[in-house]
Amino acid sequence: MPPAHPFDTSYLRDAADEDKLKEECGVFGVIGVADAASFVALGLHALQHRGQEAGGIVTYDPQVGFQSERRFGYVRDNFTSQSVMETLPGEISIGHVRYSTAGDRGPTAIRDVQPFFGEFAMGGAAIAHNGNITNANALRRELIEHGSIFQSSSDSECIIHLMARSLQRNIPERMEDALRRVEGAFSVVAMTRTKLMGVRDPLGVRPLVLGRIGDGWVLSSETCALDIIGAEFVREIEPGEMVVITAEGVQSNFPFRRAKPRFCIFEHVYFSRPDSILGGRSVYETREAIGRELAKESPVDADLVCPVPDSGTPAAIGYSLESGIPYALGIIRNQYMGRTFIEPTEQIRNMGVRLKLNVNRALIRGKRVILVDDSVVRGTTSRKIKEMILDAGAAEVHFRIASPPTAWPCFYGVDTPQREKLLAATMSEEEMRAHLQVDSLKFISLDGLYRAVGEAEGRNAKCPQYCDACFSGDYPVTPSDQIEQGFEMNSAAE
Repeated sequence: MPPAHPFDTSYLRDAADEDKLKEECGVFGVIGVADAASFVALGLHALQHRGQEAGGIVTYDPQVGFQSERRFGYVRDNFTSQSVMETLPGEISIGHVRYSTAGDRGPTAIRDVQPFFGEFAMGGAAIAHNGNITNANALRRELIEHGSIFQSSSDSECIIHLMARSLQRNIPERMEDALRRVEGAFSVVAMTRTKLMGVRDPLGVRPLVLGRIGDGWVLSSETCALDIIGAEFVREIEPGEMVVITAEGVQSNFPFRRAKPRFCIFEHVYFSRPDSILGGRSVYETREAIGRELAKESPVDADLVCPVPDSGTPAAIGYSLESGIPYALGIIRNQYMGRTFIEPTEQIRNMGVRLKLNVNRALIRGKRVILVDDSVVRGTTSRKIKEMILDAGAAEVHFRIASPPTAWPCFYGVDTPQREKLLAATMSEEEMRAHLQVDSLKFISLDGLYRAVGEAEGRNAKCPQYCDACFSGDYPVTPSDQIEQGFEMNSAAE
């Protein structure tokens, strides 16, 4: 179907990114700084890679109370004008950038954009959630039966309603009470009139970090967002930890039953920005190590190692360094792909990937090329890129993938296709190679990925160190809503 508007480029985004898993969401909050909303806007700008559909900011000021703005589109287009930011006064603020992973799969409705706000007997509270609640359908049914009226299709709204029904004395205790009912993955940033709160689920699937800026404090999905505002990284919020930050400082407690952490390993592969720190490790250095491990596992005679921009770049550099094969920018990304003034005819729509990526023909012609990418999901974009490389005169095309085959959907905050649409769910590696029509195709092994992220002995099959369900089918939290709808678990991983 053609776009409804000549300046609508969503069809281009879909064509170029359909072979990528979609980021989850990003959360950010500050307390104890003047003009807090401006710091949140900067932080969300640094977290834009985690969600590009919409964003929202909530603030509190004693003179005007709680204020909020929720907008579609990029942070830079919505939260940079003085007229908007003047409506968000106060020294405490939280924000959220969204890519829909739960709720309606159609166009985002403004009511689904976070942060969500609730007015309780002891005052108002706003929450922003990164992750996915795997028992949201059951909770929603129960809450509606008991009189709750939902305003959105988001699973995150369940938390607000559970807080409203809690009998605890204050808002932090009510949030603890609510989150004990929740299954799945959650990193939550919340605020009241005087408190900034941060919580991670017991497995610590999604990231959350604590920073310091002057006399104030910061909570963020990633450390790169601390850098943009000049905040000092203090530490990660631990799995199962809840922090409550006031003018007196940071209070920490662990309201959930302790569990062995299962951080999302795909954060290392793709989701997090390469200039962030995860678990004390540089994401960039980890991705370079993945490339080195891939070169050890799957060498091939070739003339050039080329990344698929931009997510394949660090791994391609690592592959080149380990193999000794020269690194080159064989594919150039158009950094200014955005609105177009060209009427989107069928011919223009079919250009898809070419409008975003272009082959460096003079470099590629006659060469045996290794293309390094972070993942293969459906395989559609990989085929188009391969065709572009061959059209430019490459002698051979070899794909090296910096993650194991993605054979299972994620239910913890990542938008993945249904299992039957994942290439690796229905094909062997050799069948995928034939489908993509390339000279060779190799994925890093699961053990190799674990070694690259610092686990020298590889994956502990009996007690995995990370959540790797998208590769193994080993789900650390039973996706009860999905099973109710007919999803079949991997019996070998149970």
